[in-house]
Amino acid sequence: MSNHEFYMQLALDNAKAMKGQTDPNPLVGSVIVNENRIAGVGAHLKAGEPHAEIHAIRMAGEKARGGTIYVTLEPCSHHGRTGPCALAIVEAGIKKVVIATLDPNPLVSGRGVKILEDAGIEVEIGVLEKESRQMNEVFNKFIVQKLPFVTLKSGITLDGKIASHTNNSKWITSAESRLDVHKLRNENQAILVGVNTVIHDDPELTTRIPNGRNPIRVIMDSTLKIPLESKVLNDKQAETWVFTTESCDTGKMKQVEELGAKVFMAGTSQVDPSIVLKVLGEHLVSSLLIEGGGTINAAFLENKLVDKAIFYVAPKLIGGKDSPSFFGGTGMAKMADAIELNGLTVTQIGPDFKFTGYPKYK
Repeated sequence: MSNHEFYMQLALDNAKAMKGQTDPNPLVGSVIVNENRIAGVGAHLKAGEPHAEIHAIRMAGEKARGGTIYVTLEPCSHHGRTGPCALAIVEAGIKKVVIATLDPNPLVSGRGVKILEDAGIEVEIGVLEKESRQMNEVFNKFIVQKLPFVTLKSGITLDGKIASHTNNSKWITSAESRLDVHKLRNENQAILVGVNTVIHDDPELTTRIPNGRNPIRVIMDSTLKIPLESKVLNDKQAETWVFTTESCDTGKMKQVEELGAKVFMAGTSQVDPSIVLKVLGEHLVSSLLIEGGGTINAAFLENKLVDKAIFYVAPKLIGGKDSPSFFGGTGMAKMADAIELNGLTVTQIGPDFKFTGYPKYK
């Protein structure tokens, strides 16, 4: 590992520690080095607060002058809720800027670099670029498409089942896997299930880890079958958004809204998942975790709307032709049409195995 990679990795590690805090902004880390000594470090903590470069410059003080700053994303060039970081770097007297990757937004990409180069600062781009892009996969999609990054998660048996034929599903996966799922919930702004999950399980859909963030609870419910006594409508632990259709019971809709939930129209007879994503994006929700059953999973997979898939596979067999699987719907007619997972990684969590990959659609 070169010196540049060493310091950039430190900046990446600082940024990753803030996962789940910066939405809809990106994760950004920064390190300032002068005379082979670390003079300042910083990470973006929350939208609207100072960026990583500003934290590092403030920590370094006069030691920033003549130093090198490592930053995981191109310094911003525009005035938002904070000032342009590129100008702050110029004013700090930094002589070199090492950047992992340019801003993915085509409207601003390269502008920060231009400010730096026009000021006579040496700029190097591309150190640990792949790692930086993967870290900000949510932001990279949202800033360009204005749609949330969609992660589909499912806990399944070795034979692909998510419950027994009696609809019993507690617990397929281990306590260790369930803890990991709560970390996933903390990292996502919203969590989505279908109304049947609410009816059968009455879940809270909250994050049960210390200082965890509860995501917005999104329910797809075409006819508003959601029970008025369900936890997601009554516990007030997080916002609940219900997506329904023009065929819903308008009287029931008023009752749901009176309980504090927001109701959105997303189709005529069936909730259109693409409309759900569009509405979430319009409300600056940049990440969505799907924890639905086979029907909901199929609605997103068959419409090519899933960006990332995570499966927790337990070393168990349930069997039974009536035991539900995690992927319902019509299914593929030919093996050639099967969805493949790119970039697949496998890790062991307790007795289970966690498969993470990116769907490749035909």
